Amino acid sequence: MAIEIERKFLLAGDGWRPLVVRQERLRDGLLVATADRKVRVRIYDAKATLTVKAKAGGIHNAEYEYEIPRADAEELLAQHCDGNLLTKIRHYVPYKGFMWEIDVYEGLLAGVVLAEVEIPRDDTDVPLPPWIGAEVTGQPEYKKINLQMARRAELAAAKAVP
Repeated sequence: MAIEIERKFLLAGDGWRPLVVRQERLRDGLLVATADRKVRVRIYDAKATLTVKAKAGGIHNAEYEYEIPRADAEELLAQHCDGNLLTKIRHYVPYKGFMWEIDVYEGLLAGVVLAEVEIPRDDTDVPLPPWIGAEVTGQPEYKKINLQMARRAELAAAKAVP
């Protein structure tokens, strides 16, 4: 089983920006989601993937990712994601032996910036860069689907006010 262990953080500043070694634009579409698993299609700059993630306990996720033809990914995004689409620029920032991924969201989630770091074990001591803020690992309000629902509710409420 492929296991992913990652921690998620807010940012405390822009000090990471000059340290970026690579960036790419990603488009994500959620095909299926339940309380403890999801199936996602993603298009990166140079590839497309289909990913299955399932909770495996704590901060562990079972993760299976498969490269698929870009045309298939485009069709899945257009026809099968029911508007559950996200776009973001992912910035890769190395820090003391770890590669941080900082996602700057566009579109519906514009203004949201989150940092993630994958670790080999959940007890791994991760040196936190000075630009890292509060940890939000496991907090439901920072799951992408919940961020989307909250933003849609905000937009609907703003439209309802005369």
